[in-house]
Amino acid sequence: MIILKKIAIAFALSLFVIIAPANADFVDIVAKIKPSVVGIGIHTPTSQPKNVLRGTGFVIGNGHYVVTNAHVLPDELKPDLLQKMAVFIGSGKRAKVRKAEIVVTSKLYDLAILKISGAALPAMTLAGDNYQHDGSYIAFTGFPIGSVLGLYPVTHRGIIAGTTPSIVPVPSAKQMTIKMLKRMRNPYLVYQLDATAYPGNSGSAMYDMKSGDVVGIINKVFVQSTKEAVISKPSGITYAIPVKYLHQIIRENKLKIGT
Repeated sequence: MIILKKIAIAFALSLFVIIAPANADFVDIVAKIKPSVVGIGIHTPTSQPKNVLRGTGFVIGNGHYVVTNAHVLPDELKPDLLQKMAVFIGSGKRAKVRKAEIVVTSKLYDLAILKISGAALPAMTLAGDNYQHDGSYIAFTGFPIGSVLGLYPVTHRGIIAGTTPSIVPVPSAKQMTIKMLKRMRNPYLVYQLDATAYPGNSGSAMYDMKSGDVVGIINKVFVQSTKEAVISKPSGITYAIPVKYLHQIIRENKLKIGT
């Protein structure tokens, strides 16, 4: 009996040794990533509030480029109110506003790349073009319900639960929408996650928990609206656009984002 207890204690201690360093490493990864996470929104100097947060983005390349979802961007700005696209850096009351211009958008992949003014920010590293394996541990840091809770970065973690088509066939042609028809011409694969994202997380970098490299971009609205169009009560599943499509957009537009 004494021997069994000693074995049990030794086993428990070995688990602690294995798990504790892993958690410590992840703490370091999150701390490194936070400065690269930014808010995306609108700055209106003539209105109150002056700043409106619409989603999340992350810095890449030489520190002057920001990636987010295309649906996070405003449909139009109001020049008479001096409205500008804005990127919010920092957190809480220390957050600062940077003016931004839209460099390129992709309606197909719901991705956008912005360029910001001012000094370069810490950039995240993009993973390669290969799809990640189902079961891979991932995390994402962003501003869930940021318009209400404020600019305070929050990290969620989970796994890639599956890799699925960006569209789902419907039982009847009557249920097809124009958006779905357009998507069916160019279907592509997206990640389905077991971690839950919220409005405001759209555009967050989904990254490998060990390396911190970006493997996808969280998409809470655009993909879900197509995949779950025939569901009367959406499941709340979170999806992400594989980073390979971001690489594709950069190549197709011959962008020199630097490193």
